[in-house]
Amino acid sequence: MILKSAAEHVHGMILENGCGVGLYLEKFVPLARKAVGLEIDWDRAVVAHRRELEVLCAAGEHLPFPDASFDLILSHEVLEHVGDDRLAMQEMARVLKKGGRLLLFVPNRGYPFETHGIYWRGKYHFGNIPLVNYLPRRWRNRLAPHVRIYQRRDLEELMRGLPLRLLSATIVFGAYDNIIARFPTPGKILRFLLQTLEKTPLRIFGLSHFWVLERV
Repeated sequence: MILKSAAEHVHGMILENGCGVGLYLEKFVPLARKAVGLEIDWDRAVVAHRRELEVLCAAGEHLPFPDASFDLILSHEVLEHVGDDRLAMQEMARVLKKGGRLLLFVPNRGYPFETHGIYWRGKYHFGNIPLVNYLPRRWRNRLAPHVRIYQRRDLEELMRGLPLRLLSATIVFGAYDNIIARFPTPGKILRFLLQTLEKTPLRIFGLSHFWVLERV
């Protein structure tokens, strides 16, 4: 899906904004003219560097690149973690070339589980917590102050006034690689069934918004 959405842009200058240990970045390297990763977590950046990937340790709100540097930016489940998501969007727009593409994945508020865990009575509880994202936003944010959740109107507000044009917007379910690694056959069946729902109105319950934006 990512490569199809990138089309010819995948052969240019690519930035993965929030590359983690470099699993996606590694796939872009053979295709791109140059692929660079940005990761704020030092330990993860070191792991990515050991994979012989070009990775810089910096924050998404202050990208260390000149204007109009990249043909393609991938931001995969990162925006919800930054200190200032509006500033991070501005920075990605700034470093995109005219006609460049931004592939943006962020958590969908309609997903029935909060995948980042919650804080309850002063303690952090790890795991997929059901129905948290359906609470009024004020209550939801008290339980999960460490991560944002998005509706379509939240993303529209983030890009308001920025030189970005929306090319496509959908909601997707995950790849569920962790489940497949533990339970290969049931995991693959689950992934097939859920990804089939992406073609139906039930995609509103998907894991992530996936938007393709173009720099104008």
